Amino acid sequence: MSRVAKIETYTLTLPRDGETLYLGDQKSGESENARGYFVRKGNRTVYPTVDRSILLRLETTDGIVAWGETYGLVAPRATMALIDDFLADFVIGRDPFDAAVIHEDLYNMMRVRGYNGGFYLDALAAIDIALWDAAGKVAGLPVAKLLGGRRHDEVSGYVSGLPGATLEERAGLAKSWQEKGFNRFKFAAPQADEDLGQEMDSLRTTLGKDAKIACDMHWTNSSAEAIAKIKSMEPYGLWFAEAPVDPEDVKGLARVAAGVGCPIGVGEEWRTVYDAQLRIDAQGVDIVQPEMGHTGITQFMRIGQAAQSRNLKILPHATIGSGVFLAASLQASSALENVVGHEFQHTVLKRSSSLVTNGVVCEEGMFRISDTPGIGLEPTEETISKLEK
Repeated sequence: MSRVAKIETYTLTLPRDGETLYLGDQKSGESENARGYFVRKGNRTVYPTVDRSILLRLETTDGIVAWGETYGLVAPRATMALIDDFLADFVIGRDPFDAAVIHEDLYNMMRVRGYNGGFYLDALAAIDIALWDAAGKVAGLPVAKLLGGRRHDEVSGYVSGLPGATLEERAGLAKSWQEKGFNRFKFAAPQADEDLGQEMDSLRTTLGKDAKIACDMHWTNSSAEAIAKIKSMEPYGLWFAEAPVDPEDVKGLARVAAGVGCPIGVGEEWRTVYDAQLRIDAQGVDIVQPEMGHTGITQFMRIGQAAQSRNLKILPHATIGSGVFLAASLQASSALENVVGHEFQHTVLKRSSSLVTNGVVCEEGMFRISDTPGIGLEPTEETISKLEK
């Protein structure tokens, strides 16, 4: 029987250029500090000046190598230390097919100490993805088959992020992707300097009546402010509004959902089904957006199943990384009935073809789901050469 023999973590740091800036160039007053971090004024959130994720390499007793990935944008060595100095020894010797049980064991070890989010759950996500990848490789099956079966051979992608200094540039960028076969888009409110209604008007005029257009509001509003802004966009056919209020403001989220006419999407910051259930029970969400880099496959599926039990739509989030946790997200998404699409960050995905084998493919607006065992890809030699302990 295959058992986990070794776990190692690495950082993968990738420089940004003009094509990999989700929120565009740094603006006045957003200078980085000595550690290379800066705060975006538009959403009050800290970012590094590079893209950075954590890759986890898992090796089994029979020589199978599997991979996991999680966020490493801020203080990556905190997450790595949790794995290297603490969690790995509780996973070595375990059966990869017990991935969900292992996840529960690791979560239970620290739940009474309040470690139900942040770096700790990100560490668990990387381990969990690697365990599922290993199990799929041992079985010779794609992960979707281990999750109960594949419902989707392909999943519709939506273009996320329209960086550009002017409204005209952002609309032009959206049009260029429409010409490549995409017809669903999401713009980021912090990047839109103009009135959000004006932003929607410009995009609708450029993209036509059939395009779906959403707005990511980046958790920056009170419920009253969010309702007013959403109502200003609704006349232009707003597809959905994402993250309208602070993540902690569950009652405010419910007020927004009840006070507007378009769907509300949330979930990229969630780590567990407990986060999801709180918002679902409050009737504050119409579209659930789990992020594989924070949840891992086990919690991603539990969040998705909780959404399905209430007939909510699932539209997974996906952002930085080499492509490893994006591939895992697509495998899990293909096994969930209520998935209606998946985020496509063109500013990140373009480079994945050189970072992973069987690179994640999204053409003419559709992600193709890999049939390769495990999550469906491997880091390339180029990626491995960039890994740092």
